[in-house]
Amino acid sequence: MAGPSPHKPRRKAKRAGGNGPSNLPVIMEREALVRVPSFPLAAFLWPARSSVSQWELLPLILMVVGLFRWAAGLWGYSGFKKPPLFGDYEAQRHWMEITTHLPISQWYFHDLEWWGLDYPPLTAYHSWICGKIGSLIDPAWFALYDSRGSHDPTLKIFMRATVLVSEYLIYIPAAVIFVRRFSRLSDVPAWTSSVALVAILMQPATILIDHVHFQYNTVMLGFVLASMSSMLAGRNLWASFFFVLALGFKQMALYYAFSVFAYLLAVCVFPRINIPRFIGIALVTVVSFAILLLPVVAGTLSEASRGITAHPDGAYPPLPLFSDLAKHLNTEAFYYPVVEQLVQIIHRVFPFARGLFEDKVANFWCAMNVVIKLREYPAELLQKGALVATLAAIVPPNLILFLRPNKHLQPNKLLLPLAFATTAWGFFLFSYQVHEKSVLLPLMPMTLLLAGKQGLGNKRAWVGFANILGCWTMYPLLQRVDLRVPYTVLTLLWAYLLGLPPTSLNAYFQDGSSIWSQWATAFIHGFFYLTMAFWHVLDMFVVAPKDKPDLWVVANVGVGAVGFSLCYLWCLGSLVIESEILTSWTGKKMKTKTQ
Repeated sequence: MAGPSPHKPRRKAKRAGGNGPSNLPVIMEREALVRVPSFPLAAFLWPARSSVSQWELLPLILMVVGLFRWAAGLWGYSGFKKPPLFGDYEAQRHWMEITTHLPISQWYFHDLEWWGLDYPPLTAYHSWICGKIGSLIDPAWFALYDSRGSHDPTLKIFMRATVLVSEYLIYIPAAVIFVRRFSRLSDVPAWTSSVALVAILMQPATILIDHVHFQYNTVMLGFVLASMSSMLAGRNLWASFFFVLALGFKQMALYYAFSVFAYLLAVCVFPRINIPRFIGIALVTVVSFAILLLPVVAGTLSEASRGITAHPDGAYPPLPLFSDLAKHLNTEAFYYPVVEQLVQIIHRVFPFARGLFEDKVANFWCAMNVVIKLREYPAELLQKGALVATLAAIVPPNLILFLRPNKHLQPNKLLLPLAFATTAWGFFLFSYQVHEKSVLLPLMPMTLLLAGKQGLGNKRAWVGFANILGCWTMYPLLQRVDLRVPYTVLTLLWAYLLGLPPTSLNAYFQDGSSIWSQWATAFIHGFFYLTMAFWHVLDMFVVAPKDKPDLWVVANVGVGAVGFSLCYLWCLGSLVIESEILTSWTGKKMKTKTQ
């Protein structure tokens, strides 16, 4: 009788998403990134690949990205010693001033020529909280009228701290949770998702605008991330609530509204129509908006009953808009101040009167304006044209998001970042009244792709290209306020960490795509990278002709618009491929023919 076989069967490996060291061989088989640290960011985190728990690494990540944000804030800011209006920094400080000193009914009417409040109510409440805290430290920082244009260095520290604290309370927790959930759904190992998290939190455009130039975009983006994360977890009511908060903080969150609507409608339709769920989502949305507006409405009614008006006689005359309103409503009715307040908020938040665009932005309309002077056309025609073009760009990705359930007949959650990015690119390229800083909205979901399947592989080249191009198109804005150095340092640092041009070509030759595709992508991106570098040389050493003083800015707009259009097409194409909608449709058609 033969003895026992010396061969021992291989033990079944644990799931690739585990955290222990025994999981490493499986990770190495399934994730090319783990075999060798193929770019510097992976090399820096390489010692942590066998960490017992990713939560050991998370505190270090948060400390490092926080230090970079604070260091970036040591530079100047928008409007530093640049009268007469002193830029976005003064706008945010001024809103803290008026919300802490004026009745709530006057917030949206006060001195509109000096940074009048033009964001939704949640921004005003945020300004009120920051202003109250700052006034406890030094009341002079927010003294009504007397504090305008203040460049107190201690105030700067406080203002920078409000951005950092707001981000760590909302954006960063939302990013951490989203990356964990999305990576788990995509079957991406924990260590790889940690690398992606660092890359996402080190996104240069976000740091440059919020922590250098000065704004609070990450609060709105954090609420959007929380909404997306709730969708991944199947918590649809929370998804509605968080997205209302995003809209309540900045109206630019409308860039994502179609995708949110498409996904939430899909969960009410697939795998079967669910009327109670639809009613629940609708109720949460309506109630959330009502709660958001409640302080303004209640405050206005209370102040009106005490004789406090939104525009005291002789100080804040009503806008012409309200002369038509008074023709249809009783101005003595108790509800009139509330109607007037809501109309004013809408008027301030959606400034259609400003025209198709105010400044030079790398989108379709500004690029087209170089050839055809669009401002010579009637505003109504331009509004309709922008609406049609925007709908044509955003309907396809949201139809895919709505129509493509996964194998469990549930809406495909893995398509969310691509659908959000494609929709936001469509809005940025074609919608009415776009600012150059609005590029942050498509960049955010596109950068989230790093946390998904092949995110740090063949998708890294396109994500990196979009981010570097986005920073480059904002250079004229940053240059005007002497922020060239942080622009250069943060952009090149991110490119170096992710193995992107001009520091490396590593991102273009990854497993998961054909050689032809790799070389084609490298060639297209290389052309743009060389163009950006050459543009910087021209801008630095060659003076624009006197009859065309904006020549280099216009060139920036044109190149940026073409590059962003390619990003839109890549996102849309990737969405079509990953949804397998064409394969499914073709298969059904072939099956029908054979029958």
